[in-house]
Amino acid sequence: MAVSARLRFTLIASIVSMALSGGRAATQADVTDPARNSLPNPNPTVIKGWGALPEGRTWGSTAGVDIGPDGHVWAYDRCGTNTCAGSNIAPILKFDRLSGQLLTSFGAGMIIFPHGLHVDRDGNVWVTDGQGNKEGTKGHQVIKFSPQGKVLMMLGKAGVPGNGPDTFNEPCDVITAPNGDIFVSDGHSGQSENPPPNTNGRIVKFTKDGKYIKEWGKLGSGPGEFRTPHALAFDSRGRLFVADRGNHRLQIFDQDGRFLDAWKQFGRVSGLFIDRNDRLYAIDSESNVTRHPGWKTGVRIGSTKEDKVLAFIPPHQTTNPEGAAGEGVAVDPAGNVYAAEGPISRPAAGGGLTKYVKQ
Repeated sequence: MAVSARLRFTLIASIVSMALSGGRAATQADVTDPARNSLPNPNPTVIKGWGALPEGRTWGSTAGVDIGPDGHVWAYDRCGTNTCAGSNIAPILKFDRLSGQLLTSFGAGMIIFPHGLHVDRDGNVWVTDGQGNKEGTKGHQVIKFSPQGKVLMMLGKAGVPGNGPDTFNEPCDVITAPNGDIFVSDGHSGQSENPPPNTNGRIVKFTKDGKYIKEWGKLGSGPGEFRTPHALAFDSRGRLFVADRGNHRLQIFDQDGRFLDAWKQFGRVSGLFIDRNDRLYAIDSESNVTRHPGWKTGVRIGSTKEDKVLAFIPPHQTTNPEGAAGEGVAVDPAGNVYAAEGPISRPAAGGGLTKYVKQ
C-alpha cells in the first residue's frame, strides 16, 4: 500500500513538472547548461579563411557580412589591419557563395573603420563608418553604395561625431525596412565600464531619402536603453531586433520605437541574421568568464517567435574555455553560415570569414 502511494506521488510530480516545462520532460541540459552551450550543431563542417582575396593581400579585421538578393556573400576587410585610415585598399568585397571567388570590390579611400554592413533588397550596399580620422574629414557616417560601388547617399557629417539628427557618434549598424525607411544604431562605446563623454545608445530612423524622422534610446540598461546597440535585423512581421551587447540581451521594437520585449537566451550578441523563415541566428563574440560567466562564444540559433535557443554552432577551439567566434553573421539560401571575424577570434590571421557548412 505504501509503495502504491509513493508511485502515485511520483506520477503526479512528473505530470506537474511536465506541465511547468511546457509539456516536455525537463532534461539534464536544462539544469546544467542554461547557456545552451551543448545543443546540437547543424553546421558541423568548418572552413576557415573562406573567401579568396587578390594575390598578395591578407585579411585584416572584419565584423560585417551579409547576403545579397542574388545569394552571394558581401563582407568588408579593414584594409589588412584594423583600420582603413591612410589606405587605398578597397574594403568592401563580394564573393561567389559557391566558389568563394572575389566578384567585385570598392570603397578605397572612403571609409576609416567599416563596422555595420547591410545589403538591401535592390542589392545596394550600406556601410557604417564607426570611427573618425584624426584630420576630422572622414568617419562617423553611413554610406549607401550601388552594387557597383557608386555612392548613392551619405548620412551624418564626415569626421564629426555628435548626437544630433544629422550626426552620429560611432554608428554600429544600419538596416532598411520593407518600405525603405532607414534605421541606424548609434553608440559603440556604450558597453565600456567608463564610456567616453557624450557616448550615446540610440536608434535613429530616417525616410528612404535620408530625412530624419525620430530616434529613441539612451545609454543605460532599462527597457529601450542600450549599452552598444551592435547589430540590427527585421523579422517577417517588421519587428526590429537590436543586439544590445553590453546588456547581454536582444531588444525588440516596432518601427516607431515602441518597446516590445527583451530576450536573454541568446548571449552577449554581436551580430544578427533573420532568414525568410524567421529563423534567428545570433553570434556571440565576447562571452567569457569575466564578461559573461558560463557562456561560450558561437552562434545560437532559434526563432523570432520566442526567446528560446534550438541549436548552437560552437566556437573555434582555443586555449580559452569559452572558445572564440566572429562578430558578424549571415546565412545563404542553402543554410550555410558565414562568420566575420576580427583579431580576437583569429589572432594569428588577423581576421577573415569562416564558413560553417549546413549538414
